[in-house]
Amino acid sequence: MSESAKSTEDGELEPVRIPDPQLEGIEASVRRLMEQSAQQAQQLDHLASAPAPSGSPFAAFGMPGLGGPPAAAPPEPRPILELEGEEREDELDALSDWVDDFFLPVYGAEVTTAAPWCLQWQEHDDVVAWLHALWLAYQQHKDPEAGLAGMFVWHRDFLTHAVAAIRAPGGPLSACMTSPDRPAHRLLPGPPPSVRTEAAATAEAAEPDEPTS
Repeated sequence: MSESAKSTEDGELEPVRIPDPQLEGIEASVRRLMEQSAQQAQQLDHLASAPAPSGSPFAAFGMPGLGGPPAAAPPEPRPILELEGEEREDELDALSDWVDDFFLPVYGAEVTTAAPWCLQWQEHDDVVAWLHALWLAYQQHKDPEAGLAGMFVWHRDFLTHAVAAIRAPGGPLSACMTSPDRPAHRLLPGPPPSVRTEAAATAEAAEPDEPTS
């Protein structure tokens, strides 16, 4: 038996006896309540750390505007001279549109001996490489993330140097059109391979072929 106290009419405390079996039942109830409280606390912790639901039954299908995995990032730009086949032709078409529709009308100075040009500039790999790099830089610096000075940086650090290299009097187009009235196109030959490369190629050609079994 267990004893507790209760108040009498005259204010004195009178001990109250609780049977032992009843006390054991109360202790068991208290233990169950404590266990349930601990389980609920674990569930709350799990819910707090779980990712927020997408709220869409179509999330697993990645449908636009309905949640799901993010779209794949666009491929990184590559130098045009590293492209081949149809991929290079498509890139060259896009570059030609930019050059003819934007670059030349705005920045295409008059054709003179000091500033030659070529109506077949796409045949000059070095000119294509310069213009493609200039175009990529233009796309980067006109983006809002480049800030208010983005286009100034493009003019200062890219446009000026590219135009000076492409249209220099002794540059890659110097044997082409030097007057609007005399269209011309000629690819200038580059330097021959180095002596070391030529020697290695000669030695390789002189080696006898291995006999076939």
